[in-house]
Amino acid sequence: MENISGLLYTPLYICIVAHMDAFQTLADQTRRQIVETLRAGEQQVNDIVNVLDIHQSGVSRHLRLLLEAGFVRVRPEGQHRFYSLRPEPFRELEAWVASYQQLWDARLTRFGEALERRQSTKGRGRKHDE
Repeated sequence: MENISGLLYTPLYICIVAHMDAFQTLADQTRRQIVETLRAGEQQVNDIVNVLDIHQSGVSRHLRLLLEAGFVRVRPEGQHRFYSLRPEPFRELEAWVASYQQLWDARLTRFGEALERRQSTKGRGRKHDE
């Protein structure tokens, strides 16, 4: 039985660590700005430099980190390198956040139902008093 528990625990732990890395990657404001810039489509480093007004070395460093984390891909074309967003890590983050949305939706639904019961109970009490 321990092996089964260990097998179940390991993928869950790996998944949590992967999400922590994704959040850490996107925690940096400059990397978020680069991601926002790349939403418009494939761009070269210098295009991003012009939009963000950051030194080329800084943009390159942040792009490398985004590339290593799997958020961007690079397409070499001659002497140029074109960067674009990869959808997969964003879908994974969306799925992770959605699991919490379901949790909170269920909690809010139960809260709303409890509030309605309480209000209807108070309303019945006032009618009896009159």
